[in-house]
Amino acid sequence: MTTKRVLITGITGFVGSYLARHLIETGNDVAGLLHGRSDGQQPKLLKDMDIISKTRFIRGDVTDLTSILSAIQYAEPDWIFHLAAQSHVPTSFKDPLSTFRVNCLGTQNILEGTRLKDSKSRIVFAGTSEEYGLQFMDNNHYESMEQKYGIIEPVPKKFPEIPLDEQSNLRPMSPYATSKVYGDYAFRNYHNTFGIDTIVSRGFNHEGAGRGHNFVTSTIVRQLVAIHLGLENILRIGDIQTFRDWSHIEDIVNGYVILAERANAGSVYIQGSMRTNSVLSYILYTISELGYEINEIYSTNDEKKNVKDPLEKTELEIGGVRINSNVVDQMFLLHTLEFSLADEGLIIKTNKRDFKVVFDPSKFRPSDVPILLSNTSKIKQIGFSTKKDLIDIVSDQINYYLNPSNRELMTDT
Repeated sequence: MTTKRVLITGITGFVGSYLARHLIETGNDVAGLLHGRSDGQQPKLLKDMDIISKTRFIRGDVTDLTSILSAIQYAEPDWIFHLAAQSHVPTSFKDPLSTFRVNCLGTQNILEGTRLKDSKSRIVFAGTSEEYGLQFMDNNHYESMEQKYGIIEPVPKKFPEIPLDEQSNLRPMSPYATSKVYGDYAFRNYHNTFGIDTIVSRGFNHEGAGRGHNFVTSTIVRQLVAIHLGLENILRIGDIQTFRDWSHIEDIVNGYVILAERANAGSVYIQGSMRTNSVLSYILYTISELGYEINEIYSTNDEKKNVKDPLEKTELEIGGVRINSNVVDQMFLLHTLEFSLADEGLIIKTNKRDFKVVFDPSKFRPSDVPILLSNTSKIKQIGFSTKKDLIDIVSDQINYYLNPSNRELMTDT
């Protein structure tokens, strides 16, 4: 790969840090927009990766057009990766205005800065699978959601609607998702209107060591490691039946570089793993990777609502795609098993101890996306492939939280 000058917004965040390391290791000149941090503290992930001295930092704020203009002038980038965002969905429900300010105005400033400086940079936008929102498995699912929310548009044209591709309907279900739809369309509009070299990545959930503590996978692993070490007794969690397409962060970072190198300007590309698992599965796989054999799970309020050997392997077909799965996820998708707030929680029986899970009402979202599953055919055509599986993600997060300094409560940057 020819050496590139790269500007990353959101470089101190989870994805930005991994992307910066990858680009530096492959011989590129990386500059990052550094927001705030007048306290002299170094960004944790970048420090842990030992790349701070190899990175050029530009102090600025995506919501300030002047600082964006200065950053572009200073970095003279061939590529810009616009990752800076308020990316935590629950926070977007609590503070929609701040979410829209950072995610919409910040994105607009990146585009305007590029246009006003007449920069020839290729800009990659970090969109999200959350833009898709409600997607339906069958007509019964659609009708139940219609009763819950009232009007649902666009109306489904087929069932199931997943796996999702670049042409699938967008029905965002949070302020965060809605703000990302804005950026998605703005990036494509600036290509069509002003000829800016833009690309949209709709990344499905990506996880790994160092993911912010307030994201669901880290919330799960951090608590379970603490229970494993005897520091806590209970796992507190929200909805365990939502399904997500989880990728390893290193696969997604590789995808970003492939997009910068080979994607068609003005186009949208999905990044994902083409597999989907429930939050409950993530809990169970984490317990298994910690060295426990899971024998049975059952409702706190009803021991008859139980599943023996919940991680027993099986294969599912969803929308023509066959995925490796397990018994408990199969039961969720076939609607033969359901856990709700009325159950209060779960008991997970293993060969060594029982794990107690408590459903925390405060962790349930006002509106949520039941299931996401990607179709990555388009990005595969330009060289993308998934190299790591779900257990690799879980294992990396466990190793991260086995380090005591990483279990301290902190917020995601």
